[in-house]
Amino acid sequence: MLHTPLWKRLLIWAAVVLGLVLASPNLFYARVESHNDAQSAIAKSGGTATAEQEAAVASWPAWAPSSLVNLGLDLRGGAHLLAEVQLADVYKQRMDSLWPEARDALKPAREATGGVKRAQSPDGTLRIAIANADGVQAALEALRPLASPVVSLTGAGSSNYDIVADGQDIVITLSEAEKAATDARTLQQSLEIIRRRVDAAGTREPSIQRQGADRILIEVPGVGSAEELKTMIGTTAKLSFNTVVGTTQDAEANPGPGNILAADGEREGLYFILDATPVVSGDNLVDAQPSFDQNGRPAVSFRFDTTGARKFGEYTGANIGAPFAILLDDKVISAPTIQTAITGGSGIITGSFTVEESTNLAVLLRAGALPAEMKFLEEKTVGPELGQDSIDAGRTAAVIGLVAVAIFMIASYGLFGVFANIALLINLGMIFGILSLIGGTLTLPGIAGLVLTIGTAVDANVLVYERIREELRLAKSAARAIELGYERAMSAIVDANVTAMITAIVLFYFGSGPVRGFAVTLFIGIITSVFTALYVTRLIIELWINRAQPKTLVV
Repeated sequence: MLHTPLWKRLLIWAAVVLGLVLASPNLFYARVESHNDAQSAIAKSGGTATAEQEAAVASWPAWAPSSLVNLGLDLRGGAHLLAEVQLADVYKQRMDSLWPEARDALKPAREATGGVKRAQSPDGTLRIAIANADGVQAALEALRPLASPVVSLTGAGSSNYDIVADGQDIVITLSEAEKAATDARTLQQSLEIIRRRVDAAGTREPSIQRQGADRILIEVPGVGSAEELKTMIGTTAKLSFNTVVGTTQDAEANPGPGNILAADGEREGLYFILDATPVVSGDNLVDAQPSFDQNGRPAVSFRFDTTGARKFGEYTGANIGAPFAILLDDKVISAPTIQTAITGGSGIITGSFTVEESTNLAVLLRAGALPAEMKFLEEKTVGPELGQDSIDAGRTAAVIGLVAVAIFMIASYGLFGVFANIALLINLGMIFGILSLIGGTLTLPGIAGLVLTIGTAVDANVLVYERIREELRLAKSAARAIELGYERAMSAIVDANVTAMITAIVLFYFGSGPVRGFAVTLFIGIITSVFTALYVTRLIIELWINRAQPKTLVV
């Protein structure tokens, strides 16, 4: 008689039951999804629930698992964007912010230089004109301490700035090593900000990945259109507090080196000339919340970090009676006169906001400003109807594959083929159970991985059954033939599936988007296929052998 230790049998059946229980919520997808959405909405509102939300929560038992397999963009519908980060913008910002430091560093050498000013130069370059040609070398010596080692593994030993003399000017640019490090930081920062903005909108399972040197792939299921997604992530909400140099009504006025021209957000035809280097930027914000001003109009309250509060307090204390501009997305939304030093580190942004606009602005400010503009190279909207068509097509393919494999196994191995088909159904259930447990996303290529799993899942059973047939031809008893069949087929099964797992790992590591979805489903399918073929099928056969005790065995 075949005998598997009790502890092993219990462990195997426990794994099977757990996998099927975790997969069961997917049979009631719409109900469980509405239950989960209602729970999430109630949690965000601080525990307040509407009647509809309470009904949705009650539609699924609290004790039952509620994790679902998330549907990808191609199955649920949604928006796809490929964006190119304009890295040159960051180089320009670095040089603009470096000018005040360079000016301060040159003050001790004023006698030798005869005075300095910022000269016109391409974006990403800081050109400083030296009044006295004999003072160029002294200026170089004063500016060299501004350079510091590059903070990156690949740029070790390099300086972040290249500072060279060009005639009577000094030219400062970012070094190649610093550009590479800056590019990496900018892409990472953009990824995090986009992810925070998308998450704040309550979307499901977005896919946000870096592609190449300067591109980001964004796929968000459930969003109505690519335009909606662009609005969600493309708004920079770039806030800064700048010194007012002057005003003009000429939209084409030249603000001069180191200055910028910004339109008034409320009064048409009025433009402010501002110092390009902000006193405090949105990077120093630690919180922003929708609120109301003293007149009951919608506004946004904000709070600076310690550094921002100190800078703002020092500036307002030294410039009482002077105006300063609150600049939001290159428009002046307010230009109040400083009445007293603002040392508390907090303030309020007022303007012609609606309640919805002030709420959205607060969300964008909390998420942070994108470090550089993004140019959208590719955009695509997948409608929910097309997604449903994909689901239907995938379901049809899976059913056809399952039926074909079942017929083949029964025709080839009779009752043992039935056992293999039972294990195949358990295998599919366990795949969905694991995907639900890990919060995996099922895409159309993922369905292809499922169909492939159906076709290959019985490979291990075929190897075992053929070995059993060989042992029966050698006149082995039924129990002994089965035992030897599993033992001697083990090495071939392991070899075949290990190579397939390596392929899935490589696809996941080097692939992106749909390719990763295929790799994840394939990898999980390999594990569950081996488990069901070597352990579940054997237990089923063992139960049958020990109960039926057949005199002859036909495989």
